[in-house]
Amino acid sequence: MKKILFLFLLVTIFSCKENSSTEKIAKQIVKKEFVWEGANIYFLLTDRFNNGDTTNDINFNRTKETGKLRGFEGGDIKGITQKIKEGYFTKLGINAIWMTPIVEQIHGGTDEGTGLSYGFHGYWAKDWTKIDPNFGTKEDLKELVAIAHKNGIRVLLDAVINHTGPVTDKDPVWPSDWVRTGPPCTYDSYEHTISCTLVKNLPDIKTESNEAVELPSQLVKKWKAEGRYEQEVKELDTFFTRTGHPRAPRFYIMKWLTDYITEFGIDGYRVDTVKHTEESVWQEFKQECDAAFAEYKKNNSEKVLDENNFYLVGEVYNYTISDGKSFNLGEKKINYFDHAFNSLINFELKWNVKQMPETAVFQKYDSLLHTDLKGYGVLNYLTSHDDGQPFDKERELPYKTATMLLLTPGTSQVYYGDESARDLTIEGTVGDATLRSFMNWNDIKTKAKTQKILKHWQKLGQFRANHPAVGAGKHTLISKENGMVFSRVRNTDKIIVGINLQKGIKEIQVSSLFKNGEKLNDFYANQEVEVKDGKVIVNSDFDIILLEKL
Repeated sequence: MKKILFLFLLVTIFSCKENSSTEKIAKQIVKKEFVWEGANIYFLLTDRFNNGDTTNDINFNRTKETGKLRGFEGGDIKGITQKIKEGYFTKLGINAIWMTPIVEQIHGGTDEGTGLSYGFHGYWAKDWTKIDPNFGTKEDLKELVAIAHKNGIRVLLDAVINHTGPVTDKDPVWPSDWVRTGPPCTYDSYEHTISCTLVKNLPDIKTESNEAVELPSQLVKKWKAEGRYEQEVKELDTFFTRTGHPRAPRFYIMKWLTDYITEFGIDGYRVDTVKHTEESVWQEFKQECDAAFAEYKKNNSEKVLDENNFYLVGEVYNYTISDGKSFNLGEKKINYFDHAFNSLINFELKWNVKQMPETAVFQKYDSLLHTDLKGYGVLNYLTSHDDGQPFDKERELPYKTATMLLLTPGTSQVYYGDESARDLTIEGTVGDATLRSFMNWNDIKTKAKTQKILKHWQKLGQFRANHPAVGAGKHTLISKENGMVFSRVRNTDKIIVGINLQKGIKEIQVSSLFKNGEKLNDFYANQEVEVKDGKVIVNSDFDIILLEKL
């Protein structure tokens, strides 16, 4: 009888512990619900973030002297995975990583007035079907996606359909039924933005063509040498039979890009040079991405993170949130959202933050995202890889950069090194190379000033990741006296934020969301407070509060 009683107690204790643990996990899952409209995306240049494998630093004899920051620097997929394992992204509140393209780049270099350049940035494709060995291997990418998903982090790759890489002594031009080599774009009309080359020596894919084309001879030769020609052709035959698409250039590339979905389970694509291709192309691309994602989830049900659809965010250069769903391209207005993109990169925020008070910025974004853009989103940034006019090029305002980027409604894009004030003014560089230096890990390790800046980014980032209401909730101004206090609400997720407040004792009105007697946590100061008379009193050395219910 004693044994039975003992076993009963053990089962009861275990059951209680299990239930308690389950409740904690369930609470955590609810707390960290993920929506793309409020995501915190980390954008990095694969080659410039972290070198996890020094054995792959040189390939295809890319050894010529380059212009400053125009060659490969050693960053790779393993380096990114390493930082995920270390918890770097989790501590920063990142729930999605966008990597520059990892497909095989041209083998040679080109000099267009910047000094010799190699394809370190990933936008000069030679073979969409293969990962460039400088970035890593298929096994490396599989591990990265698996480890990222295990840590609740989505993975975005970067899609280029608009052009091939430049022509070099090692990289012949693709056939004339695949690409045009001129005229250069003048950008003064729809036609002169699409049926042209972006820059000199960047062959433009004939995305308008529905004519069947054969594989480029250089790809056939390459695949045969690598022993995979028959397999690649077999897969292409299957794709074109299934879809019924003509064997036109764009559909080959779509097949190759969607293979990364079915094989690796990536969660989305950032799409390059969107306005330089017919808008119907992106509707076709979305259909193929959705089909590939559905196939992946069917075949890998145990690996599916949630019910979110495949995410497509487009780079329509100079699109602004003020454009709503209608972008003016020459004489034509185009809706890139419906049946194509979930979101577009917003090129406006840096100007808004410079020219408008915080209250006006937040109210504007909240209004547009809940009216003109309802059901869609924008990807906000203050620094990027090819924007020569970032919000804070001298890195004099790293705290304001974090506060405005991470608290503005919409999806946030943290550019690698924003959180560590990585130098954007590198002496001796030409053009956008100055924005692309190697990640300043040593500053993070050794400089107290950098560590303090990083801490601010981490607190705001974690709060944003914990609360989808920050980016995707309804914004309401509570007060703009002695600083700014506002609430954000999305379904059951409710938070109150104060910025530019006085340091020391702060009295905050919270009655619009929280009842007397409720316990709240100021996440920024890690301080518990209780609601009394519709208010909370926070005594901290900070001018910011991030209030959440305990």
